[in-house]
Amino acid sequence: MPKLYIDLETFSEVNLLTCGTHVYASNSEILLIAYAIGDAPAKVIIGGQFNEELLQVWNDPDYYVVAHNSHFDRTVLAAHGYTLPIERWYDTMVKAFAHSLPGRLGVLSEVFRLPSDKAKDKEGRRLILLFCKPRPKSSKLRRASQHTHPEEWQRFVEYARLDVEAMREIDKLTPKWNYLSSELALWHLDQRINDRGVCIDTELVCNAIKAIDLAQKVLASKTSKATNGDVVSANKRDALLKYILEAYGIELPDMQKSTLERRLNDPDLPEAVKELLLLRLNTATTSTAKYKTLFRSTSADGRLRGTLQFDGATRTGRWAGRMFQPQNLPRPTLKQDDINLGITALKAGGAELVYDDIMELTSSAIRGCIVAPAGSKLVIADLSNIEGRVLAWLAGEEWKLEAFRDYDRGTGHDLYKLAYAKAFNIRPEDVNKSQRQIGKVMELGLGYEGGVGAFLTFAANYGIDLEAMAEQAVIPDEIWQEAQRAWDWFVEQKRPTFGLSNTVWCVCDSFKRTWRQAHIKVSTFWKDLERAAVKVISTGRTMQCRRLTLDRQGAWLRIRLPSGRFVCYPAACVNDEDKLSYMGIDQYKKKWTRINTYGGKLVENVTQAVARDILADSMPKIEAAGYRIVLTVHDEIISEAPDTGAFSHEALASLMATNPSWAQGLPLAAAGFEDYRYRKD
Repeated sequence: MPKLYIDLETFSEVNLLTCGTHVYASNSEILLIAYAIGDAPAKVIIGGQFNEELLQVWNDPDYYVVAHNSHFDRTVLAAHGYTLPIERWYDTMVKAFAHSLPGRLGVLSEVFRLPSDKAKDKEGRRLILLFCKPRPKSSKLRRASQHTHPEEWQRFVEYARLDVEAMREIDKLTPKWNYLSSELALWHLDQRINDRGVCIDTELVCNAIKAIDLAQKVLASKTSKATNGDVVSANKRDALLKYILEAYGIELPDMQKSTLERRLNDPDLPEAVKELLLLRLNTATTSTAKYKTLFRSTSADGRLRGTLQFDGATRTGRWAGRMFQPQNLPRPTLKQDDINLGITALKAGGAELVYDDIMELTSSAIRGCIVAPAGSKLVIADLSNIEGRVLAWLAGEEWKLEAFRDYDRGTGHDLYKLAYAKAFNIRPEDVNKSQRQIGKVMELGLGYEGGVGAFLTFAANYGIDLEAMAEQAVIPDEIWQEAQRAWDWFVEQKRPTFGLSNTVWCVCDSFKRTWRQAHIKVSTFWKDLERAAVKVISTGRTMQCRRLTLDRQGAWLRIRLPSGRFVCYPAACVNDEDKLSYMGIDQYKKKWTRINTYGGKLVENVTQAVARDILADSMPKIEAAGYRIVLTVHDEIISEAPDTGAFSHEALASLMATNPSWAQGLPLAAAGFEDYRYRKD
């Protein structure tokens, strides 16, 4: 199809970053409409009205309408009366994401080394700040315009034109392997889901914010008292770190949750320091910001929209969260009955009379802000242990696939018990509760070539007492000796041992070794996939690695998944030591840079990508069955359905657990629930 490229510049008193696209769009003014028809020169319309040429192409069903981050442009245009079927839209940002490229237009221009006349204007950000946002409150001039800043305005118009030119060039240069046919149709469904949004209990949101504000004042008072007034709030990270160092001689590397939780398990930590760390954990809970985001971003009709980013998770293609960040909700620490009672108390304005820890309550209750509209119910289901199943299927770990099948039939053992039993050669029936929890951490943390560090990360998430674990662990002598030799090597090489004692570190390392011995096919899969990638990059030959096909397309390493989609590695290369690297966005620095990788990480990418494809395959069928999807969270689907017996979580789970044609032999299972308020099942 021929393409119409379009890009808007807008003004609003509303902050786009804090309020989201939909609230912004309903309060926006279109300043400029930049467009290009096919390969014709780009043009700019001043104001928000289409000219005759643009209107003609806009109404021509033979044209795709292309925008970069089209959800914004499409939503703003719809708010101003210009609507199109979603199927006519095409998005260069999503296309970039689908091939592991950065999303920002300026960065993409640099990646593709566009000529300077087609690269994003470096002055663009300053011009946007000038014309698209209100002037600072201290400024006498509330708003800049073409009349107040005529020279800058001309550069602004040229900037808009260059944006369209850059977008068109990027569209031509970006691969389209993962943005065709079924993937394009899936993105169109994603856009309908984002437009639909979720229904929000705004009364709960408002009352939770009031309760949090009151609780924050109490916590600040306790912090000030505990530090003799030296630290006025536990939110003051640097001040708190400094105080703990000076008052107690304890140096903490950071105030991250995992760091604090690990130190709280240290029996030698002074009680006064533990109190301060607990105050910090309570004060810095992520739910505080989430409630305020819900308050600002929910539309006037009580629905929150635009919370999902298609292909937002780099390489895997999983959905990422936006605004409310539904993929990053805190794990509830209260039982559901207590949460339900707490929600009632919050809405009544008296939660502090029922609960001492308001921060714990609001953190645990955040999911409950998502509700079903009148006459509907939420029908929710989640794919069971999908990564573990996919990993075993890709690797060919047949004993484990059969174990999943037995469990699904009701004749087999719990897989976390089985993981522990298989590692230590005991009967699954003999695995106790704490050992099962260790088995769960082993399953979640060790499948991608992880070692002690990976085990620790998941152990912290599940509240495992490492010292108690080490005391109870029974390790075979041969394994223990190997772990001890590894410890000696780590110490000699000054490698990180995470502040663990020799015993705890060796127990964690032993768990890694026993898990790998029990999963020979998975363990060899890591190295096989790495070797195949090195060979493909070095020789240009296409290679098969179990259920995957690897090839090189120009500077790209591609791993073809069973679904036909590709996991992409731009500018992949191999150094003299056969170490792999590619270009990508560094997750910490947020910059486009060269990233080193290895077999376990490649396996993690493809496993999560296949898990995503399983979920994606079911979504059109779920919609067709009358379940209106409003959100996906990892491997879970949240839908709205009529409040009748014709719609059930069993039926939804059955749709999700139906094998795609390309995934025969993969044991799938799903389970769920129905409710009028979202919760953790």
